[in-house]
Amino acid sequence: MVMVLSEKKLVTVGTLKEGNLVILDDQACKIVDVKVSKPGKHGHAKVNLTAVGLLDSKKRNVVMPGHDNIEVPIIDKRSAQVLSITGDVANVMDAETFETFDLKIPEELKGACVEGCNVLYWIIMNERIMKQIKTE
Repeated sequence: MVMVLSEKKLVTVGTLKEGNLVILDDQACKIVDVKVSKPGKHGHAKVNLTAVGLLDSKKRNVVMPGHDNIEVPIIDKRSAQVLSITGDVANVMDAETFETFDLKIPEELKGACVEGCNVLYWIIMNERIMKQIKTE
């Protein structure tokens, strides 16, 4: 069995842009808005980040100095083949390790996900998420 690693790195808050991923409240989130305030007479520029959780779709907000560091998840993108489907869960086999496990089928992929098709999935912070159906 392959061990899923929780990988993350530190990045300066001032370098982040809309669409980047960050870790807020121990959840991987996608940044939807970045606002940078001007530095004051004795202070530093502040960065106001608004992000939405990838797994729970919850909106999160944080304000930090632009020179501070924030954790960013390292995403492992992999391929798998769908072996069987039960309800909204697909049993898949990883293309490299041949490990089998269950993945929840996202609402937008339910019609396209069929037995025998190949899917792209991400491993983010010990969670596996089906992202898209691969077409040959």
